[in-house]
Amino acid sequence: MRLRRRKTDRRPVSEWWAAGGMDLLPTRCRDGRNPAGGTALFWCAVLCLAFVAPAGAGTFPAWEYRQEISLPAAGLIKLALPAETLDAASPGLEDLRILDPAGGEVPYLIERGSPTVAVARAAKSLRVSLGATSTVLTIETGLTDPLDGMTVTTPAETFIKAVQVEGSADGKRWRMLAQGLPIFRQPNGVSQLHVPFPAGAWPFLRVTVDDQRSPPVPFTDARLQVAARDPVPGIPVEVRTAERIESPGETRLTLHLGAAHLRLAAVQIDSPEPLFTRRVSLAARQVHGDTILEKTLAEGVVFRIALPGRPPSSQLTVPVELTTPSRELLLLIRNEDSPPLQISALRAERRPVYVIFMVGHGGPHVLLTGNRLAPAPRYDLASLGLDFRAAEATSQRPSALGPNPDYRPAAVLPPSAATGPALDVSAWTYRKRVQTTGAGVQELEFDLDVLSHALASFADLRLMSNGQQLPYILEQTSMARALVPEVAPANDSRTPKLSRWALKLPRRNLPIARLVCSATAPLFRREVLLYEEATDERGGKFRRQLGRARWVRTPEQRSKELLLPLTSAPTTETLLLEAYDGDNPPIALENCQAFYPVRRLHFQAAPEAYLYYGNRRAEAPRYDLGLISAQILRVERAEASLTAEEQVGRTGWPERLPLVWQGGILLWGTLAAVVLVLLLIISRLLPRPPPPAGK
Repeated sequence: MRLRRRKTDRRPVSEWWAAGGMDLLPTRCRDGRNPAGGTALFWCAVLCLAFVAPAGAGTFPAWEYRQEISLPAAGLIKLALPAETLDAASPGLEDLRILDPAGGEVPYLIERGSPTVAVARAAKSLRVSLGATSTVLTIETGLTDPLDGMTVTTPAETFIKAVQVEGSADGKRWRMLAQGLPIFRQPNGVSQLHVPFPAGAWPFLRVTVDDQRSPPVPFTDARLQVAARDPVPGIPVEVRTAERIESPGETRLTLHLGAAHLRLAAVQIDSPEPLFTRRVSLAARQVHGDTILEKTLAEGVVFRIALPGRPPSSQLTVPVELTTPSRELLLLIRNEDSPPLQISALRAERRPVYVIFMVGHGGPHVLLTGNRLAPAPRYDLASLGLDFRAAEATSQRPSALGPNPDYRPAAVLPPSAATGPALDVSAWTYRKRVQTTGAGVQELEFDLDVLSHALASFADLRLMSNGQQLPYILEQTSMARALVPEVAPANDSRTPKLSRWALKLPRRNLPIARLVCSATAPLFRREVLLYEEATDERGGKFRRQLGRARWVRTPEQRSKELLLPLTSAPTTETLLLEAYDGDNPPIALENCQAFYPVRRLHFQAAPEAYLYYGNRRAEAPRYDLGLISAQILRVERAEASLTAEEQVGRTGWPERLPLVWQGGILLWGTLAAVVLVLLLIISRLLPRPPPPAGK
């Protein structure tokens, strides 16, 4: 039976429902001869709704949390879900359940407060005219929709201009919409070419670009932005900075939003600095296969620019408009050669998420959440043809999130995923004991020993406890740790125009990704080469290049650092840095730092756990733990650590040699055996000398 309200009925759903829902009912329930009148119709509507709602009441032991909400009367309810409800529920609210006072399940719809997507339209025509002190763009929009911005296109690489925007209905009488707005493009790639103005329907627009202080730049196109018709209000989100890490050219902030699964609208960065431009990105840790990676969610530009003779203009907001996968976000600020940006405050806004449902009669209702395995319910409300979304949000709020008394907790990891099969670790060379700080999921960061002796792919890592493997998830972060190498001059008298330094690392085979050094000289330009003296299969030495850069220092530059990215990781523990001085005095090198990426393991705590590594022939394991890796990311993780390194398994000198050397020994040994066999065969084929005379 399909139930519909008549299309000619224009009453709000709440009024129609309170009046008895006449058109929702079958014909016999709409019989005007029914002596019960509207009351009978109301209860008949409740009965009909019961046919499309799940029948019966029951317990929900798989749901961990509950909230109560007291609804005073029957009708249509549009409830804004609190942040704590979104955090406890599944990302798509698949596990949300609503129970009526009798314990029966109530059908609902979800409405997410997403703003209307800004639509960019091409202009009907664009005419560019060049004046003595300005460039004028006259645009015929060809649109009747309200406009609230435009984006210009130019091939110019470096510039900063002030613009003003005017609107006209006939192309003759103009009204000022905005002035003094900056458009720019910086050498580091930061650009701002969008010009906002108050929303309005303008058949004609005129943009005047100020060229008084710099040469004019060409403009080839202009895209018009249609204003959003129904702006969605934002709800403030409390942001807490959990960690700030400064790396060369980048600031990394770990932001705590207090809840996951928020429909995040934007993040605002407040800074006391008077002038700056920065590229900014927001990222989150997400699971890809059996590995945790950092995925960029949004990118933008923040700036504060002061044009001559005009007040400063700023843009400090990064638009996001997506659902956050976790409670943490990573804010990455690209400083390039500028010092780290001072941040006085961080703010964020989220969009509301509503649940809409019908109430048969007033009383305490219950919201259940916290079941990651629950499938999304399939209710018939969407097929009833009712305009539920036209309802107004109620002022009622659920109670604080509390435990469900019927909940039967399960382990964070199922027993089948907590341990793996047995493994013979005799082929592994090194191990370290894992020290945990409690039960539950652990987070273990690799130290220099592991980074040096494990395979570059970490395919040889094995966590062992009582002879069995402990499944784990590998996380590749964008964070970097610094180590300070020992720097010593290594000049060669045969090349007096070449400065050379030896940089001694604490381990060999470290995955160094970047080298940063500074110098006190105020003016120089050097070609810099980083290399190592590696050993080939035959034991010979050769120069292996690791990176090359041009180091330029001028008085107006604030940064004194050399940022040298490595094209490949070193295999030895001594790096050589060369700078060609030519006929200039040598520069003094100081404050060298080598940076390596942070890698982590996530696993379930177990007694007497060891991390084994150092097996060059091992293949990467494949654990079922990756199926619930999203759950592991969600729970609080304790920090585990490693003890001193132990040498185990095969520790003879052939096994400790690099793999290429081992292959070389085998090759030369085989060749030597072949040569000996050939010599023996040849010696037997040669004619024997005649016996001595007289015998």
